[in-house]
Amino acid sequence: MTSAPYGSWKSPITSELIVSAVVDLGQLAFDGNDVYWIEQRPTEDGRNVVVQRTPDGRTLDRTPPPFNARTRVHEYGGGAYVVQNGSLYFSNFADQRVYRQQGADAPQPLSQADNLRYADSVIDRTHNRLLCVREDHRQAEREAVNTIVGLDLDSGTSRILVSGHDFYSSPRLSPDGRHLAWLSWNHPNMPWDGVELWYARLQADGSPGGLERIAGGADESIFQPEWSPDGELYFVSDRTDWWNIYRFRDGQVEALCDIAAEFGLPQWAFGMSTYGFASAERIICAYTQNGTWRLASLDTRTQASGRHRHPLHRYFRPAGSSRPGGLQRRLTDQAGLYCPAGEQHGFRRAENIRRALDGELYFYSRIFGFELAEPVESVHIENL
Repeated sequence: MTSAPYGSWKSPITSELIVSAVVDLGQLAFDGNDVYWIEQRPTEDGRNVVVQRTPDGRTLDRTPPPFNARTRVHEYGGGAYVVQNGSLYFSNFADQRVYRQQGADAPQPLSQADNLRYADSVIDRTHNRLLCVREDHRQAEREAVNTIVGLDLDSGTSRILVSGHDFYSSPRLSPDGRHLAWLSWNHPNMPWDGVELWYARLQADGSPGGLERIAGGADESIFQPEWSPDGELYFVSDRTDWWNIYRFRDGQVEALCDIAAEFGLPQWAFGMSTYGFASAERIICAYTQNGTWRLASLDTRTQASGRHRHPLHRYFRPAGSSRPGGLQRRLTDQAGLYCPAGEQHGFRRAENIRRALDGELYFYSRIFGFELAEPVESVHIENL
């Protein structure tokens, strides 16, 4: 037995041991029958790797070392890649250039090396470009300039399409390629304070025309604009003080599901989402009510919802979204979640912070099999 003064005992459980098996998963995307996601790997110095899973169950690393699929736009990242018909486009962390990769070929630079950053891209095949948020850092003496641009897929040159606001996110192209929607906001607001949702028809040359603000403002937060398969624009708004799902139809905004629950999240990063379309008639969504996250389906025709019976003990983050709060760790297949009532945008109460830390300590004691010096309240652990 080893004896040591209080506070000086050297534990065999190191931070490297704890995090080495923790692979963070995010930014889920689909391309035909293939599934893509990003893995952040501690064993590779935190490198973000785009991974592809084919219908036969094979998984392939698409971004080879030393490439790191991570953008620094708004500094929080997210929305680092887009894929269509096997063509992968991603932002590389080291130089913030956009790279193009075809199949197993080596990534090739697309954007210029000129202190410009890109994020949250969608592919516009009609005009042979990426539509993305661009952050211009070429003038060091001033704040970076945010715009929405078209990045030509042949030349790599970018053309400003939308400008004038301090921040932009979520450029989304309609299924027929004729309309563009996006979010914008200004200082001092954060996205969960006040955001504007804009809509425009794309002209023959690809420029937006007839710009119209259809929702949002200084006191209304908008989250995740998304086009349905039949070309209607959906989004989440907190106009009733609850983040509910709405849609823009026939020039009017209408509520799709008006309940005292949150279908949105604080938009810290690009590409966050809480809902997706199974079809034009059915939405699969996650929402939180009274501190518990649940999965539901929503009929877009009748506006009827069907809730899954059990709460989500593990909240899977689609398309790069953030955790809803609480303790969640992944080592092999074990996972624990602690999410107290009343905490929505991160822990603020001292007792909840203490409880989360105690829960994390309990989690690792069970996973690695060591005894705690003092008993703490347990947390539920899946697959242990």
